[in-house]
Amino acid sequence: MAAQTKTPLLQVDSISKQFGGLMALSDVSFDVMPGRIMGLIGPNGAGKTTLFNCIAGVYTPTKGRLLFDAPDGQRLTNGFKPEKMTALGIARTFQNIRLFSELTVLDNVRIGRHCRTSAGVIGAIFRNKSQREEEQRIVDDAMRWLSFVGLESKAFYQSSALSYGDQRRLEIARALATGPRLILLDEPAAGMNPQETASLVKLIHAIMGQGITVVLIEHDMKLVMGICEHLVVLDHGMKIAEGGPREIRENPQVIEAYLGRGAAHA
Repeated sequence: MAAQTKTPLLQVDSISKQFGGLMALSDVSFDVMPGRIMGLIGPNGAGKTTLFNCIAGVYTPTKGRLLFDAPDGQRLTNGFKPEKMTALGIARTFQNIRLFSELTVLDNVRIGRHCRTSAGVIGAIFRNKSQREEEQRIVDDAMRWLSFVGLESKAFYQSSALSYGDQRRLEIARALATGPRLILLDEPAAGMNPQETASLVKLIHAIMGQGITVVLIEHDMKLVMGICEHLVVLDHGMKIAEGGPREIRENPQVIEAYLGRGAAHA
């Protein structure tokens, strides 16, 4: 009997994105299978963050389709705004950390949970029992995610007072609070020291352990090759390779465009 094939969680189908005369992405296709840690790599300017922005709803693709296996049966997500993509179950972090610096750590995560709230205007104004109970659930859930990333003891710190590594963790906690099925991590190890990076690797594995699929952009090749089960390589907006870490490490086109001659022997 043939093995049952899983349905892709996300299908990137011939995606192109043009800005004026610049083609930032050209006919990029790949599937994101559920329960995986997948890497999106390539040199600076390859189109990686542009692709993340298309998936997250910041940009609408010029051509192609994005198909997400949403719980409500929704598949085609082209043109959906970021808040709709978040509601469907796609969360993301940013290459440059984006936190509400004047708010507490806890409040930053509470904001992330906002997309799952249900209390209406009347409840918000009069703070009825339902509203108060929902607010308590939001706080409890936010604290759970802060505990998950190791920041529960800093819940009432101002977020700007956190170390760089902790700010990265806070941004991940806020993304997790939205209740995602897929999380997009844009250079999560950027600026981290080796100890923080090792801790991040454990955290990413723990996220997958929660049943959340992970796609990450990262330039730390030791991290990428050690953690990702599948890799897609972009160069000048085009996909030049796809496969497992060993296959990618030994691919002549990838070595030429990105990894360098010594990569295959690293």
